Amino acid sequence: MHWAVIHSLFDLLAVAAGWLAGRLVATWLPPPGRGRGLDYTATLLAGAALGAYWFGTVNLVLSGQPGIGRSVFGAMVGGVVAIEMWKRVKGVRASTGARLVVPLAVGIGVGRIGCFMAGLEDFTHGTPSSLPWAVDLGDGIPRHPVQLYETALMLGFAGWFAAWLRRDPAAAAARGFYVFAGFYALDRFALEFLKPYGTVAGTLTIFQLGAVLLLAYAVVMYRGVAHGPAKA
Repeated sequence: MHWAVIHSLFDLLAVAAGWLAGRLVATWLPPPGRGRGLDYTATLLAGAALGAYWFGTVNLVLSGQPGIGRSVFGAMVGGVVAIEMWKRVKGVRASTGARLVVPLAVGIGVGRIGCFMAGLEDFTHGTPSSLPWAVDLGDGIPRHPVQLYETALMLGFAGWFAAWLRRDPAAAAARGFYVFAGFYALDRFALEFLKPYGTVAGTLTIFQLGAVLLLAYAVVMYRGVAHGPAKA
């Protein structure tokens, strides 16, 4: 089967798995705040799409690869920026992202399996490795199964967050998205060292630079909630 077909099938499976997981934990969350209508969803999707293509394409350019790229990390960053702008316009102060944490974590975890199965052509593969679990993706070179590392991290986080949500729904709703954003930023910053991507000025990849900004956002927003009224 062609790698693009495999990837597309897992993209659909990731969406379905994320939606189902989100439905399973939705009843543990407080009711959503008022004002979150179609404009919220449209803003989120537009920001995610712009971020996905911008980060993905810039990464290909820096890596000397042709084409237009997409990036789930870019979608995350674009969505965050868009929703924070929406909240400022609407005067919304509380976090609105807790309902997205489990769907995002599960969706990314499942989607990365598709990236792994797509092999070298997907350009998300790991760098060469001599570890016992290194895998040959068809070019005779054992590599880090870096996509599966992220699958384990994301699904593990989803389980941990669900347990937190069950135990303390108010705290998880107020701070959960910022914890997820920080965890994801650290995850991507570390795993980028195991990918063959080009760097900016010979230092960090575009994803690592974005991860630094995402982590800073998560820390500032978490501290805002922890030391006073929810201010997002």
